[in-house]
Formats: sequence, C-alpha cells, structure tokens
Amino acid sequence: MAAPSPVSSEAPFNPSQTPVTEGFSPTVHSNPETFKDKFIRKTRENPMVPIGCLGTAAALSYGLYCFHRGQSHRSQIMMRTRIAAQGFTIAALLLGLAVSAMKSRA
Repeated sequence: MAAPSPVSSEAPFNPSQTPVTEGFSPTVHSNPETFKDKFIRKTRENPMVPIGCLGTAAALSYGLYCFHRGQSHRSQIMMRTRIAAQGFTIAALLLGLAVSAMKSRA
C-alpha cells in the first residue's frame, strides 16, 4: 500500500493574482504616468522628434494652402520640404533609439 504524499505548504494556483517571482516586479513604474507626463518626458529625452513633426505639419499645411490658392510652384516646393522634414523626423527617431539602446547597455 502506498504512503500518502506530503502536503505542500504552497497556496494553490490562483489565476486572478499575479504570480510572485523572486527578483521580478510586474510594473516598471510605481506611479502610472499620465499622457502629459509621458509626452514631456519623451520630449526631453529626444526633442528633435517633436520639432520634426511640427515642421512636417507646417510644410504640409502651407503647401496645401498654396495649392488651394493656385500657386502650384510654391506648393511643389513645400511638398518637397515636407518630405525632407519627414526624413529628418525618421532620422531623429532612429538616432534616439540608438542612443537609448546604448544607455541601456552601459
């Protein structure tokens, strides 16, 4: 006849609670950030991205305004400027990602 197995002192699995793992914290920030706080933090980390976004929006808006007024040559120039501003924004994003990756390694 088999002897009964020893009773475990651990609590049974409860799927409604976060499992406790030594050395692991499920939340990164103790206080959740608001949208405004996160926007300000990200802008301070990489200020070139919002500048590029504003430049892109300004070139697009002015280019559409010129197109509406019939100034096709100026509209074409502003659309090319918009493409350059978009390229600047993408480059700023990639540079910011590279810098943050280098900081995390150090």
